[in-house]
Amino acid sequence: MQYIYAALLLHKSGKEVSEDNLKKVVAAAGVEVDESKIKSLIASLKGVNIDEELANASLISAAPKGVSSDEGKEDKEEHKKEEKKEAAAEGLSALFG
Repeated sequence: MQYIYAALLLHKSGKEVSEDNLKKVVAAAGVEVDESKIKSLIASLKGVNIDEELANASLISAAPKGVSSDEGKEDKEEHKKEEKKEAAAEGLSALFG
C-alpha cells in the first residue's frame, strides 16, 4: 500500500510518477524499498489516467441514493436471522449424519 500512497502523493503534488521518484518517497517514509514492487507499480500505471480513476473510485464508494440508513439496518437484521436459522439447521444435520 505504501507504494500506491507514494504514487498518489507524487501525482497530487504534480510530480512525475517514476521509479526514481517513488524510491525517494518510499525511502523518505522510512520503508525499505522493494525494487520489484516499484517496477510492477510503474508498469501497471502505464497509460492510466490517475485523475480519471480517482473520480471513478469516488463514485463507486458513494452510498446509493434513495436508501435510508433504517432500510439498510432492517435488511442486515433479516439476513442475520436467516443465517442463524441456517446454522442451526446445519448443526442438527450433523447430529443425525
